[in-house]
Amino acid sequence: MRKKQILLINDIAGYGKVATAAMLPILSYLGHPVYNLPTALVSNTLDYGKFRILETTDYIKEVFPIWKELGFQYDSIATGFIASERQAKLISAYCREQAATGTMIFVDPIMGDEGKLYNGVTPATINSMREMISVADLCFPNHTEACYLTDSEYNAKDVTKEEGFELIKKLRQIGTKSVLITSIHIDGQPSVIGYNHRNDKYFSLPYNEIPVHFPGTGDIFSAILIGHLLDEEPLIDSTQKAIDGVYKLIELNKENEDKNRGIPLEQYLDIL
Repeated sequence: MRKKQILLINDIAGYGKVATAAMLPILSYLGHPVYNLPTALVSNTLDYGKFRILETTDYIKEVFPIWKELGFQYDSIATGFIASERQAKLISAYCREQAATGTMIFVDPIMGDEGKLYNGVTPATINSMREMISVADLCFPNHTEACYLTDSEYNAKDVTKEEGFELIKKLRQIGTKSVLITSIHIDGQPSVIGYNHRNDKYFSLPYNEIPVHFPGTGDIFSAILIGHLLDEEPLIDSTQKAIDGVYKLIELNKENEDKNRGIPLEQYLDIL
């Protein structure tokens, strides 16, 4: 089987295994040719409290015409952190053009977790992410992000499966074809819930939670998920493999002293 080329449109952290630095080694290990376009240069993971972000929108504006002239195309594009509404319009327009030629678009609307937005994320970012979701074949927000995107109330523990599926329907109304919602408690059980537009089926996958926080686990989940989807594995199977992979990596690293820099992936790729 020919391995599919993927373009990562995400930020690059100078210190920490998150975003592009987390996704690139996993997708490469799974055999896919990986290219990248940085949306921002970030000094370090935001968990340290102090950081510097350099937005790259002007650079991106100049890159797309060059790529178009050179005829560069990708089998898939995966977007993550978007730095501004202006940047989102540029990237969503590019994704729309590529989707028209058959490119699959994956969107991780990175904005927040545990009921609140991340440091430096503004309400304008929410509109930017809605723009991105409107062109997606598959989007996979966590519960917090899904609520912000749909103007829904965030309930940390007491969500029924039916309420979770209603949240998915609201995301589909924005324009995405398939949906996953991660880190959502369905009837008190940590779960990933989803909808696959290819077979018109909803599903729920419960998992065991390790009470340790690492930045970048969402990016690890995304990379494993996308890697298997690009090998044409079913959405539900790819999602379960992503859940299992993240669990194993957290379990192996839960005693790490400095968790703010993320999981040192390269030494554990063989478990994926």
